[in-house]
Amino acid sequence: MPAGGPTGGHVLRRALGDQRRRVGGASLLAMAHQACEALVPVVIGLTIDEAVGTGSAGALLRWLLVLAGLFLVLSTCYRISARFAEGAGESAAHRIRQDLAARVLDPRGGADTGRLPGALTAVATGDARRVGSVASALPYALSALTGLAVSAVALLGTSVPLGLLVLLGVPPLLWIGHLISRPLERRSEAEQEHAAHASGVAADLVAGLRVLKGIGAEGAAVARYRETSRSSLASALRAANSRAWHDGAILALTGVFIAVIGLVGAHLAMRGTISVGDLVAAVGLAQYLLGPFQLLTYVNGEFAQARASADRIAEVLASPPAVAAGTAALPSPVAGRLRLRGLTHGALRGLDLDVAPGSVVGVVSRDPAAANDLLLCLGREREPDAGTVELDGVPLADLDPGEARRAVLVAHHDADLFEDSLLANVRAGAGDDASDVGPALAAAAADDVAEALPDGVHTVLAERGRSLSGGQRQRVALARALAADPPVLVVHDPTTAVDTVTEARIAVRLRELRRGRTTVLVTTSPALLAGTDVVVVLDGGTVVVEGSHPELAASHETYRSAVLA
Repeated sequence: MPAGGPTGGHVLRRALGDQRRRVGGASLLAMAHQACEALVPVVIGLTIDEAVGTGSAGALLRWLLVLAGLFLVLSTCYRISARFAEGAGESAAHRIRQDLAARVLDPRGGADTGRLPGALTAVATGDARRVGSVASALPYALSALTGLAVSAVALLGTSVPLGLLVLLGVPPLLWIGHLISRPLERRSEAEQEHAAHASGVAADLVAGLRVLKGIGAEGAAVARYRETSRSSLASALRAANSRAWHDGAILALTGVFIAVIGLVGAHLAMRGTISVGDLVAAVGLAQYLLGPFQLLTYVNGEFAQARASADRIAEVLASPPAVAAGTAALPSPVAGRLRLRGLTHGALRGLDLDVAPGSVVGVVSRDPAAANDLLLCLGREREPDAGTVELDGVPLADLDPGEARRAVLVAHHDADLFEDSLLANVRAGAGDDASDVGPALAAAAADDVAEALPDGVHTVLAERGRSLSGGQRQRVALARALAADPPVLVVHDPTTAVDTVTEARIAVRLRELRRGRTTVLVTTSPALLAGTDVVVVLDGGTVVVEGSHPELAASHETYRSAVLA
């Protein structure tokens, strides 16, 4: 991989290199197909001169057998090469999707910075398909060049002027075609960019549909998507117009070139320089040349679009990581002592905080941004601007992000569920299909959710758990976090959509299940805070007071307004 990350050219070379065997096999077969197809007019010309012109039945039979053999070979080669080429294209696109998925899922993060989820999906589908098509198109390009070369040799054997006309005329045509493809490449890149943005906006709106309906913002959302969609449509039309001009211009140039070959051949036949059979062969080859030129036009357009898509893929693959990889190791076992010193990031301003091993600590923040920034730093999703977060004396910044998150699990308030069974969703946190998730289900009151479903824990949930109510989704998501049983669990507002009776039950069970394990509850829920060992209040991005829930509720006005109001 080149310094500074992969480029569009690197992505294209990788797509071809991974499929070189399939592309090579498809190319050889496609070249054989085009060579045989180019020889068909030559054999017909020989048949006219040596059989029809002489009246020899034996010669006629011999050349007909040769012609039949050519058709047998070219048809067989075409079928097999097409299968190899399409397989290479699909496999190349699949490999690119794997690379993109690996980058997006990299524990260091960063691939989603500045990109909507729908935009990343568009890159992994449309752009990956276009780049993969290069592996499918390359054999056709090589076969077209082979057809042109065989035609030139055949025409040289018939007439040196005709052969030289093809040999000297093809390179300028290819160069002109390359120049004509440049506007198509630029507009294809813009088309994919607008399409990806439209997909991202659509996915964003669908995800927040209930919220939009609840606040009556459907009109504004529709207007936003309509504007984005119109921009995408205009870009797509410009790209289609560019493709039409590209194909039309190439076809016109090709037609003129073929007409010139036919006229030169006719002139030579009229002067008696070539025979009637040679003239038929020359005209047939001129007509045949339309096929290779159309193939080159198709391939040129595919490459132009693939180059634009490869650049977009390279941008994602080369995205700088949000956090650096570390090499330090945690002590075993992890006690779970957290120590924050001078933590500054976003809304946090020099935050100092100590969390004892095995304790349950509540964090109350009047500023949602400060709470979110704290979660990002604890989960190693962002590097703090200043200060440190230590776990058992080891700075989180010195740990590999994956190892840090296995030790400190941050369960965000807006965690999504998967389109799978309730049991599979909860076990996704445990990481072991044989683990007993019953205690986690009970602690999160998610066992009640399972009992209300038609197939219990085996009920398949809709995408993002939309088949459940808001409170049910929260309980299943909390059960998933508890099933992971990390040394340190940080939970953000896990019961905002749960009724007070169930919330009180969760508070008791959660403390019991997490006994001996460090738990940080970032919440304003009185029921959850009542079960903590200590509560820390943040204001202005730093700790302003700490104490027990009853003490703070009785003596601190800021705490009362945030928790009891």
